[in-house]
Amino acid sequence: MKTLLLLRHAKSSWADPGRADHDRELNRRGEKAAPFMGRYLREQALIPDLVWCSTAARAVQTLGLLGRDFASNADVIYSEDLYMAGERVLLESLHHTHEDANSVMFIGHNPGMEQFAQALFGGGDEVARDAMARKFPTCALAHFEFDVENWTDIAFGTGRLIVFTKVKELQAVKIGSE
Repeated sequence: MKTLLLLRHAKSSWADPGRADHDRELNRRGEKAAPFMGRYLREQALIPDLVWCSTAARAVQTLGLLGRDFASNADVIYSEDLYMAGERVLLESLHHTHEDANSVMFIGHNPGMEQFAQALFGGGDEVARDAMARKFPTCALAHFEFDVENWTDIAFGTGRLIVFTKVKELQAVKIGSE
């Protein structure tokens, strides 16, 4: 059994229009959202064994704000190939994951993350899939499981979607419980 977590980076800033897209950092909303997602992942015991992270500033910053569990417990592969990658590049990267890792997280960008998640869907939570198809917002997480031994055995249409989590919903629950 393999677990794949697809996380879109948190909300980025457009304050400096002269800054290259790759170098854009998170805005305040993004800086608040990533720790919420990190807490959720810890509460759900979803600390990955390995993280594939885009080299874009906003993706690297998102990873850092998830919490120290993600930097110390997980190996991290920073890959420029993940910057604005499509579903085929993401699948190819996944196939290069070492087999010791049973749980992997990708931190990347749309439209690739959304397309990859849709392409992997082979069953599971249909309501979550429909929500994901409508919008894969910043700092949203798609949690998949695969009944395989090796990452190279994963193909499009073989994933079971467990849950699709939007950080905005996590924040609403926290505010509602205070």
